[in-house]
Amino acid sequence: MNKIHPTAIIDDTADIHPSVEIGPFSIVEAGTCIGEGCRIASNVRIYSGTLLGRNNRVCHGATLGCEPQDLTFSQANSKPLVIGDDNQFKEGVNISRGVKTDQGTIIGNGNYFMGDFHAGHDCVIGNNNVLGHSSVLAGHVTVGDNSFISGLVAIHQFTYIGNNVMIAGCAKIVKDIPPYTIGDGNPARVAGINSVGLRRAGFPPEVRSAIKLAYKRIYQSGENIGQAVAGLESEPQTREVTEIIRFFQRSRRGVTAYRRTLTSSSAQPGAKRGA
Repeated sequence: MNKIHPTAIIDDTADIHPSVEIGPFSIVEAGTCIGEGCRIASNVRIYSGTLLGRNNRVCHGATLGCEPQDLTFSQANSKPLVIGDDNQFKEGVNISRGVKTDQGTIIGNGNYFMGDFHAGHDCVIGNNNVLGHSSVLAGHVTVGDNSFISGLVAIHQFTYIGNNVMIAGCAKIVKDIPPYTIGDGNPARVAGINSVGLRRAGFPPEVRSAIKLAYKRIYQSGENIGQAVAGLESEPQTREVTEIIRFFQRSRRGVTAYRRTLTSSSAQPGAKRGA
C-alpha cells in the first residue's frame, strides 16, 4: 500500500490490489474494486461501485463512474461502471455509471480514451477502440470492437457503432454506423469502406472485396434495404458479410445512408478515394 500517495482519500471498503498506484489528491469511494497493475494519477475520482480490471491507466483529472446526467437518476436505480483490462483514460475523461439498464455502463479491454472524452450512462464499449479528444457518447450508445472515433464527434443516444468503423472528426452521428465503413458529415453519411483500417487489421483482399460487394448491393442495387439484405442472406456469405446482414436486421434507430457512390476509401490524411 506504499504506492498510494498520502494525500489520496481512499474509503476503507475499497478493494485495491497491493500493486495499484494512486497519485496525489485522488479519491476512491466506497465499494470500488481496482485490479492488479492499475495506475491512478493525480486528482482522479473513482466513484462508488466502480470496478476496474487489470493494468488500467487513469490519467490526471479523470472521473469514472460519476452520477449520470439524467433527470431520472437516483441512488436507488444506480448501476455500476464496469471496466475490463488494459484501458487508458487520458486527462479529463468522464464516464457515467448506469441508471436504466441492468448491466450499467460497460467498457471492455484495450481501449484508448483521449482527453476530455465523455460517455454517458448505460453505454457499452467493446475492445480495442480509440475514442478521440472531446468526443461525446450520449446514453445507451454501443460501440463494437476495433473502431476509431475521431475528435469532436457527437453520437446520439441509442446509436450503435459497428466493428472496424472509422468516424471522421466533428461528425454528428444520429443513426447506426454499419461495420467496416467510414462515417462522416453533419449529419453523418456512410462515406466509403474503411479499407485502410481493414488492411491494417489484417483483413485479406478477398474479404475486403466481399465486404465492398455486400455494401454495393445494399446501397446501390436499386433494391430497398430490406430486399438487398434478404437477398444477401439467401446466398452463401463470409462471416463478415453475415455480420453486416445481422447489423441491418437488428438496428433500432435505422442505419446511416450512403453519402454518394460507395467507394473503397479512407478518412485518413493522404488516402486516395476511388472505386
